[in-house]
Amino acid sequence: MIGAIPFPDISSEVFSIGIGGFTFALRWYALAYMAGIAVAWWLIVRALRRDRLWPADTPPMVARAVEDLSTWIILGVILGGRLGFVLFYRPMYYLANPVEIPMVWEGGMSFHGGFIGVVVAAYLWGRRNGVPLLTLADTLAMVTPPGLFFGRVANFVNAELWGRPSDVPWAVIFPGDAAQACATADAPCARHPSQLYEAGLEGLLLGTLLLVLVWRYGALKRPGLVAGLFFAGYGISRFIVEFFRQADGQFVSPENPWGHVALGLSMGQLLSLPMIAIGAFFILRSRRA
Repeated sequence: MIGAIPFPDISSEVFSIGIGGFTFALRWYALAYMAGIAVAWWLIVRALRRDRLWPADTPPMVARAVEDLSTWIILGVILGGRLGFVLFYRPMYYLANPVEIPMVWEGGMSFHGGFIGVVVAAYLWGRRNGVPLLTLADTLAMVTPPGLFFGRVANFVNAELWGRPSDVPWAVIFPGDAAQACATADAPCARHPSQLYEAGLEGLLLGTLLLVLVWRYGALKRPGLVAGLFFAGYGISRFIVEFFRQADGQFVSPENPWGHVALGLSMGQLLSLPMIAIGAFFILRSRRA
């Protein structure tokens, strides 16, 4: 593993405060959620003040409605992300230990579950407030990549969801027995920093593409186009990164070291295929419209 990069010495906590015998800590993952929501809020409000970006030069809602929408979306992310992890990745464990299902502070969130939760929350909020659902979907898709970027960087800082063993010069030596399970006798185990691959593809690249299409080329004027590009873009990005990402432990065995679930694909790849199909449908629909 010549040229591998030692994992930087970064605490999982931004800071902690002791009050009355209790310790309250702000962790990087929580900070990532807050930063993603704050950036999304700012982008939506700014877009709503530009009439020319929207169909018929008419924003779908007033700026003050973003606060109420954000509350619904946060609930969708948390409930959907947790239930998705429980159902998609460890159903038998949580069936035997149901009391642990609400323990989100112990870790375990699924993007695909969070995505479903956001879809349900946005649908209910849009119907309740009379906001066109396709335009609402475009709005949320436009502002999601920054949150993905912050979340994947937080995954890296937490030394979790690392990649497969590798000897590329930028491979990282992650700490912990699980990360070092592939270690040889004479060198530590280095792995792909797949969290940063995802941050670059799902966050920076996809986010930049959507913002350029919205602000320079009026993509929001075609309802469904931005949402379709996000769904397809995320699905393709995740599908690619899964080739470098370590499979979830429950799917790995001596007979199946790569953690394939079906058709030679990982669970993340299988869950990404419907997103790519949905994205293609919305893109074609927007073009016909």
